[in-house]
Amino acid sequence: MSTPQLVVHRDKELMAQAAAARLITKIVDAQASRGSASVVLTGGRNGNGLLAALATAPARDAIDWAHLDLWWGDERFLPEGDPDRNITQAREALLDSVPLDPERVHAMPASDGPYGNDADAAAAGYAEELARAAAPENHGAVPAFDVLMLGVGPDTHVASLFPELPAVRETERTVVGVHGAPKPPPTRITLTLPAIRSAREVWLLAAGEDKANAAAMALSGAGEIQAPAAGAQGRSRTLWLLDSAAASQLPRSLYPPASP
Repeated sequence: MSTPQLVVHRDKELMAQAAAARLITKIVDAQASRGSASVVLTGGRNGNGLLAALATAPARDAIDWAHLDLWWGDERFLPEGDPDRNITQAREALLDSVPLDPERVHAMPASDGPYGNDADAAAAGYAEELARAAAPENHGAVPAFDVLMLGVGPDTHVASLFPELPAVRETERTVVGVHGAPKPPPTRITLTLPAIRSAREVWLLAAGEDKANAAAMALSGAGEIQAPAAGAQGRSRTLWLLDSAAASQLPRSLYPPASP
């Protein structure tokens, strides 16, 4: 696994714009190399802020949207179209305004979908979809995502992997149902750490003072059970994208010069 790298921006707006530009470059490079790209999206204010910045980025049309696979790191297990679902928010922020191939937009199942109100069955179904998309050279049960993005919660959770809950302890399954999450809604679906670590690059997004303690904890040697963000690492790169407020409690030895 890769050693975390840090990039600190002045504020959350600049962070979102810079992250969007970085993502465009990564997708275009992957498509130039292999003909397609695979990205895992994250919800929350930072994930949606990045998508909104991407929607207005001048270079967004450099992406071949028809050859981009989109997956999700987690989802709130709610009915299709619910405004709190990550995909609903992603569609509003970006997806409805770009020419994606609907077959390559891999939404996690809704609570009124083919698995009914069974989050565990829905999670197993998403795991099967990931496994079908994995190429032989991926050597695993999920595709080798080019970029997997995660928002970091104030409690250090990423995706719907919360400290001490069973999902963060999972070592074999790639997707699990989450029950009794400490933030609403209590029932969710999430990728596990084994799935997250299959990505070529993992980007962790943290902006705002309420994320400062979480970033400091995750980057200061905490264990992944107590601080799930500490266990989110990419095979070739682990990149923390922060604003100055979220970086304010980092040890000086970790704090890089501010980026424009």
